[in-house]
Amino acid sequence: MDEMTTQTKIRTLLDRLAQGELLIGDGATGTYLQAHGLEPGGCPEALNAFKPDLVRQLSREYFAAGSDFVFTNSFGGNRFMLKKYGHGDKVWEFNRLAAQHARSQTPQGRYVVGSVGPTGEFLEPLGNVSRAAMVGAFAEQIAALKEGGADGVVIETMTAIEEATAAIEAARQVGVPVVMSTLTFDKGPRGFFTMMGVTPERAAKELKAAGADVVGSNCGNGIEAMIEIAKQIRAATDGYVMINSNAGIPSIQKGRIVYPETPEFMAERFKALADMGVNVLGGCCGTTSAHIAALCKAVGR
Repeated sequence: MDEMTTQTKIRTLLDRLAQGELLIGDGATGTYLQAHGLEPGGCPEALNAFKPDLVRQLSREYFAAGSDFVFTNSFGGNRFMLKKYGHGDKVWEFNRLAAQHARSQTPQGRYVVGSVGPTGEFLEPLGNVSRAAMVGAFAEQIAALKEGGADGVVIETMTAIEEATAAIEAARQVGVPVVMSTLTFDKGPRGFFTMMGVTPERAAKELKAAGADVVGSNCGNGIEAMIEIAKQIRAATDGYVMINSNAGIPSIQKGRIVYPETPEFMAERFKALADMGVNVLGGCCGTTSAHIAALCKAVGR
């Protein structure tokens, strides 16, 4: 088989979406690491250096459950967040390792998506960070993820559209092939908004206009709210939509954090999301490999 024939058989995430496939992501990262020993208030990204076997195990379990791609353990891997943990000089190391660990567990035909979360800072004039500095911080993180083997990035759990678009700009500067972007919405008296006042409709249009290949929502208050959000996003765009729902609002029971939505409960509603035209489905806080396996079964995978 010549090189050209080999290359034509390598399909990207976008190729598969363009062919009408429903893609399945992974479940929670943070709650998984906490359940496996990450102390409260600890730095998840530091585990890439100090507990690599655990990080690799995380990816391996989700792939075994049926995930088409996994997110890297790099959600807070930007310089602003890592500086708070005393790791401001470890951006490149932690992110490169995060991608390498996930890549080492990736079966043929599946993918690694670099997780890029908020900086915890506000852009000028509301805050003290210039747009150029924020784009630079995201570009630093994303370049390290790319070097480590990420096939794309997801800019997730954003509340400010300006921060999300800065991260999209950085991803395009670095040159990653797939850019996903999701915001987190809460329901108030006037409907769904982010903490910074962004509606699902506005998010879908502005993220797409900024250069995101896939737009959507993650985290939130559980999968039934996500169905409402998905309807609004799907009505606002004919592009690819991603929904990563958490397993409901957690409570503390006997000293443990418990998420109420079971794999069976979520699976039925994941099927409803697929039926309404959501292209990428996965889990957020509280979801496990059992949730992903139930999702795969529900959509006939």
